[in-house]
Amino acid sequence: MIRNVSAHLYILTHTRSYSNSPPVMQRMQRGLPTKKPIQGVANILLVASGKGGVGKSTVAVNLATAFSRLGRRAGLLDADLFGPSVPRMMNLHAQVETRNGLLVPLTNYGVKCMSMGFLIGDTAPVVWRGLMVMKALEQLIRQVHWAPLDILVVDMPPGTGDTQLSLSQLLPVAGAIIVSTPQDVAVADARKGVEMFRKVGIPIIGIIKNKSRFECPKCRECTTIYSTGPARSFEQLLTEQQISLLADIPIDPAISTDGDTGTPVVVRDPTSVAAQEYLCTAQTIIERLNV
Repeated sequence: MIRNVSAHLYILTHTRSYSNSPPVMQRMQRGLPTKKPIQGVANILLVASGKGGVGKSTVAVNLATAFSRLGRRAGLLDADLFGPSVPRMMNLHAQVETRNGLLVPLTNYGVKCMSMGFLIGDTAPVVWRGLMVMKALEQLIRQVHWAPLDILVVDMPPGTGDTQLSLSQLLPVAGAIIVSTPQDVAVADARKGVEMFRKVGIPIIGIIKNKSRFECPKCRECTTIYSTGPARSFEQLLTEQQISLLADIPIDPAISTDGDTGTPVVVRDPTSVAAQEYLCTAQTIIERLNV
């Protein structure tokens, strides 16, 4: 038997307060680089899509050109480094020059353009890892003589990857536009894009519904391309996310040719249905962003 030993029981308590805990996104953003504007650029507009093949680059090219047609100093950055489309779609193939250590954008239709396609050629593939891609993207942002611009349109790569996250962390983006077709698989990816931009604090200006119908050039009768199911999914996306529909652009076979010849539809046929949709959308963005 053990004698002369006393035992004491201590209860350690700690009150854990959740009320003063910063939001999850605030904790995630600690240590991230400070957003730095592009010198001489007043507004940055992202044109994005959750899925490839929905016409995002066509929208970006025509919106940038529409801004120029409406009297704004516009630029177009091709942020899709693995599949640059801007050189061909804007009919720009000259050699990029430098001035005072900065790349000089190539200009057509009144729009200053920069793309990795200008630097590596039409046929050379970009076989880079993520870090090299981000460094190249930052060079296209910071080491280009953009100024002065009222608005810079950024043609984003499809999806929700490194490029989207990096740009949202590096730049004070005025807003983003989501491009989608009214197809279930495209709408599902568009929803992911909306959620991603909202998580990183980028305002969603609206959604552009592309290639939803065909309008006969002779009788002007419209034929719906997709079934009613996907159409309802698209409307549900707008309602659930409380996002406005900026434009409903029909399929026009000539627009495909425009992309190959490098003539945006707002230049080739400014009175067409598609061109008017782009011009009206550009005017809406000008008013919302006070460009």
